[in-house]
Amino acid sequence: MGALTLFAAVLLAPGVASAEAPSRLATQITDNVQALDPDSLAEVQTSIDDLYGSSQLRLWVTYVADFDNMSAVNWAEQTYDRSDLGQRDVLLAVATVDRSYYLAVNTGLSQITSSEQDDIRVNDLEPALGEEDWSGAAIAAAGALGEAYAASGSGGSSAPLLIGVGVLAVAGGGAVVYSSRRKKARVAAEVDAVAKIDPSDPAALAAFPIDVLDTRAKEILIETDNAVRASEEELTLARGEFGDSAAAPFITAYDNAKKALASAFEIRQRLDDAIPETPDQRRAMLVEIISSCGQADRELDSRVEEFDGFRDLVMNAGPHLDELTQAVVGLTVRIPQSETVLAQLHSEFSETALKSIADNVTMAKDRMALAEENIEAGRKAAALPPGKQGPAVTAIRTAERAVDQATALLDGVDHARDDIGHAIATLPDAIADVRRDIEQARGLAEHGGAELQAAMTAAQSALKNAETAQSSDPLGSYTALAAADSELEKIVDEASAEKAAEDQLRARLDRDIAAAQAQITAAADYISTRRGGVGADARTRLSEAERHLGAARQLEPENPEEALKHAHAASQLASRASQIAQSDVQNWENRHGPRGGGFGGSSGGNVAGAVLGGILINSVLRGGFGGGGGRF
Repeated sequence: MGALTLFAAVLLAPGVASAEAPSRLATQITDNVQALDPDSLAEVQTSIDDLYGSSQLRLWVTYVADFDNMSAVNWAEQTYDRSDLGQRDVLLAVATVDRSYYLAVNTGLSQITSSEQDDIRVNDLEPALGEEDWSGAAIAAAGALGEAYAASGSGGSSAPLLIGVGVLAVAGGGAVVYSSRRKKARVAAEVDAVAKIDPSDPAALAAFPIDVLDTRAKEILIETDNAVRASEEELTLARGEFGDSAAAPFITAYDNAKKALASAFEIRQRLDDAIPETPDQRRAMLVEIISSCGQADRELDSRVEEFDGFRDLVMNAGPHLDELTQAVVGLTVRIPQSETVLAQLHSEFSETALKSIADNVTMAKDRMALAEENIEAGRKAAALPPGKQGPAVTAIRTAERAVDQATALLDGVDHARDDIGHAIATLPDAIADVRRDIEQARGLAEHGGAELQAAMTAAQSALKNAETAQSSDPLGSYTALAAADSELEKIVDEASAEKAAEDQLRARLDRDIAAAQAQITAAADYISTRRGGVGADARTRLSEAERHLGAARQLEPENPEEALKHAHAASQLASRASQIAQSDVQNWENRHGPRGGGFGGSSGGNVAGAVLGGILINSVLRGGFGGGGGRF
């Protein structure tokens, strides 16, 4: 390949993923560390396509964890060479763990000046990469290349490539940095998206870039501070109007919001001080600000809505109280009818069968009396001067609950005949269902924990009662049994899902352990048969892969989740060991010639193969076998 001009700079980037050896780039975007989400990937691809459409220049972008302990020149040259890149190809390599990047341009493009190199490095790439804007860096590079090409006036395919400062001319004068314009639009859109995320879901928030989280954190601090200040005024009015008892939920929400806001401001101060944080620390702190402030603000909003409802009750107390009065009148009309129905039921069923509804009419009368008392109290409170009418809210709410309960009690009497008949007919099947559910629950005890055990105990108690009282109190037995079984089924479903997830995890772990073993075996065989040409790096990763595999097998019975992590690490390390070993062998062969020749015919080839396989390694170390040359 031609010589390369390389630019490198230290970046701030999260420490994730593993190293990547130089290899042939299959596509113009290679992302082995998940630096790009699907939307960002599409944007980068569009910018690359636009660049080629306007200038026939090809930009290749690769994101790796680090440069595999190689020098910048070696990594870039090997990747460039293995990918068969030419004069019209530009390579942008970003190492997210090494915190560095490389821009490789063929030196045949003689129009690239030192000042232009500095401009694209300082003004386009570093600002984006320093803020983990991986897609923005690639888009900036494509934009700068396109603008520079257009400005150079080059038209032929052999024209040299000029890397400009990455700016777009603006009619009437001035310029706007390409990456800055694209970044602002992206950040604005993603900040809107963050604002729609449930603040109680930190994992969803953490998926966004740090610059987006930083912008949203500043916004939500202002929003929450304003909400707390406004809520203080609202709370003062609420306490004066409705009293501390009614305002208790608002007081609690306000106090919690003040604490959350103070903590968020303290975190913001730590982010802004002179002591730097790692990217992971900064992300976690920003997520905490957004999450705590978002939840506090949401709770305040719910309490404000609640007090708005209180004020609506006070302002419209008259109509509300009139509706309650009409409801009580309607219930009064129903009382004689329900008494008649209850008397008929006593003639059809035993006293014990009617036990669960025998007192319903009497209890309904009590609730109606309570409703009437509170309706009267509500009218008196509503007649007080403004600011003193708060007790009307409590009176109206109490009357509403009393009316609802009286209605349910009379409905129970009216429906009793059908309900008792249904209970008598279906109770045997319900008992059988609960027995099956209890048996199923026993098999899930280790997955359901204390909650499942409590539900099983309640279901067993209801089952025992139903078996004893199914003739004497079928309705009460059925109702209690149905309630217990409903709770047990819910928890059994949750435990079943947990068991299914664990079974799936263990099946995946079995597959991953087998895959890791296969990769380790392949790497070990390759290194063993070519050990004369394999260095320490490959051997170290193979040893670590074997250690992680051992840990996975040890943790498999008790902690499959941790075991899975070790199995993954083993696979990755074994794969890296194979890659490094293959690279080492290729370099060895470049220095000493292929095993089939280059050492004086077939005899020399046999000697070379013996050295590569480690058979004659001692004689080589003693100086009995010669060789020379460099890596390139």
